[in-house]
Amino acid sequence: MTLYSDGTCLESHCVRLVMAEKGIQFDLHVIDPQNPPETLQPLEPYTDTIIFADREVVLYEPQIIIEYLDERFPHPPLMPVDPVTRANNRLCRYRIQRDLYGHTKVLQQASNKKKSATARRKLRENLISLAPIFNQKSYFMSDEYSLMDCCLIPLLWRLPLFEIELPKQATPVINYAQHLFNRESFQNCLSKTEREIRA
Repeated sequence: MTLYSDGTCLESHCVRLVMAEKGIQFDLHVIDPQNPPETLQPLEPYTDTIIFADREVVLYEPQIIIEYLDERFPHPPLMPVDPVTRANNRLCRYRIQRDLYGHTKVLQQASNKKKSATARRKLRENLISLAPIFNQKSYFMSDEYSLMDCCLIPLLWRLPLFEIELPKQATPVINYAQHLFNRESFQNCLSKTEREIRA
């Protein structure tokens, strides 16, 4: 199994975290998204910065990759068994991507100070609004660790990078994040650059 990515993006971190949770051995090839190798271009028809290859299987959408990994390596399971809860898990991950990841892309570009300030404010507000949810369950909207956590935790790790400090009212989010940061799988999947974010 081979993962091609810039080695630091949120999507790459999410996929590497799923692999760490399942103890999957893989090769990581760090590529420059602005100048990807010519050999990869036919494999990835869009502008994503992540490609996953497993023998004849080639995938380039992070959410498809992590579900593939969960089905290919079913233990420990990171998706619920029943269809309704599985659908809700997918919907929550879609909202994480749309409502949270979208703002991080603006912050990573940092080309427009006004847009960056707006993205930073909206991301902070969205996280604060989630705080009550973390008082109800041990994990994100679930009693079991799942793919939703694998998507959310890499983003929370990067808050200092985005210059976002959560207020006291978001304490449940902060406690949840710290608890999951301490997981062995999370620590094992951090790249050197990612580790330096909170050095």
